[in-house]
Amino acid sequence: MKNISIYMILVIFLIACQAENNQQGEIKNSEVVDFSPPVPTPEGMVWIPAKKFKQGALPDDGFALEREKPAHEVYVDGFFIDKHEVTNKQFKKFVDETGYITVAERPINWEEMKKNLPPGTPKPPDSMLVPGSLIFNKEVENVSDMNNYFQWWEWKKGANWRQPYGPDSNINDQENYPVVHIAYEDALAYCKWANRRLPTESEWEAAAKGTLTMCTYTWGNDDKKLQPWPIPGKVDSQQKMNLKMGSNTYHQ
Repeated sequence: MKNISIYMILVIFLIACQAENNQQGEIKNSEVVDFSPPVPTPEGMVWIPAKKFKQGALPDDGFALEREKPAHEVYVDGFFIDKHEVTNKQFKKFVDETGYITVAERPINWEEMKKNLPPGTPKPPDSMLVPGSLIFNKEVENVSDMNNYFQWWEWKKGANWRQPYGPDSNINDQENYPVVHIAYEDALAYCKWANRRLPTESEWEAAAKGTLTMCTYTWGNDDKKLQPWPIPGKVDSQQKMNLKMGSNTYHQ
C-alpha cells in the first residue's frame, strides 16, 4: 500500500453568493478573497483564505505529468488545515480507542482481491498472500519511465504503520513522525474519528501553493536550485530540494 501522510481540514463554508461572485476574471496569481478566519483558529491548524487560482501544472513545467494538465481556474472557500501530518502518536491514540486495523495489517482474502483484477489472473502462491505494504526501493539509481511506479516501489511482507520497513523495524522514539502505510480507507476512518475530513485536490493545491500560484516551486521558478542527492562534505546554502528517485528523502 502506497505510503501516504494524512492531513485533516476543517472547512468553513462561506456564503454561497460570495463563491458565485468570485468565479469570473483572469487570474495571474492567487486572488485572495478573505484574509481572516471567521472563527478562532483551532489549535494546530492554519487558515487558508478563500481564493481563486489556476490549478494544475504550468505550461513550462518539465516535470509535470499529463494528469496534471491543463491548468484550469478554480475557486475554493476558506478552510483550516493541520500544520503538520498526522503523527504516529495521534494515529496510535485512534487505534487504541477504536481497535481499528489498517488495510496493510489485514489478512488477504484472495476471493475478494481477484474481484479487482483482470479475469483469469492466476492466484499467487499462498506465501505471497500475506499482509504487507509497498516501501521505497533505495537501490534505484536510474528511472526510465516515470509512469512505471514499480521501478522505485517494492512489496514488503509485514510492512505497516507499526513496522514501516517490515517486521524488523518499529516506530520506537518516532511518535512525532508522520504515520505511513495508511490506505485511503484508513485515512477516512481516522478523519471520522477525529471529526475532520481529507482535503479535496483543489484545497490541497491551494494550501500548498499559498499566493505563488504561478510558480512551479515554493521558492519560484528557478529549477537550478533543484539538486541531486547531496554529495558528502558539500554544503550549498542555496539548495532548496534534494531529489533521488526511490529514497523518499527531501530537504527544503
